[in-house]
Amino acid sequence: MRYDGGDCVSCLDKQSFKFIQTWQDQGWLLALCPEVAGGLSVPRPAAEIQGSFVKTQAGADVSVEFERGAKQALNLCLQHDIRFALLKQGSPSCGNSLVNDGSFSKIKIHGQGITAKLLSEHGVQVFNEHEISELAKLL
Repeated sequence: MRYDGGDCVSCLDKQSFKFIQTWQDQGWLLALCPEVAGGLSVPRPAAEIQGSFVKTQAGADVSVEFERGAKQALNLCLQHDIRFALLKQGSPSCGNSLVNDGSFSKIKIHGQGITAKLLSEHGVQVFNEHEISELAKLL
């Protein structure tokens, strides 16, 4: 579920969707939205990384919620010995190689979201929805 209530699954190709279904059936998935876990609602205003902060377009600082959610995601990974994470590319939490540039103009730049960065720093390999085939090769 996206911050705006949209569906992330419908954008997957058939093979990726099949992998997700199989992993779900095998009990290999632990679903978590770090932003919701950190205290934000669905729907919520879009937020982007601006320097060392995460802010909404209206200027509200939601950094604490993003950091809290990232820490919860890391704690779950450590608790359950999770070595891989499948996250949503472009998200200020979950983007593993691309995030918005902070101007709310939908311009993507190289970088990691708050959760993706924290997980990577602790040895969790982070993949996005376009890298499901690469993840499948490791499982």
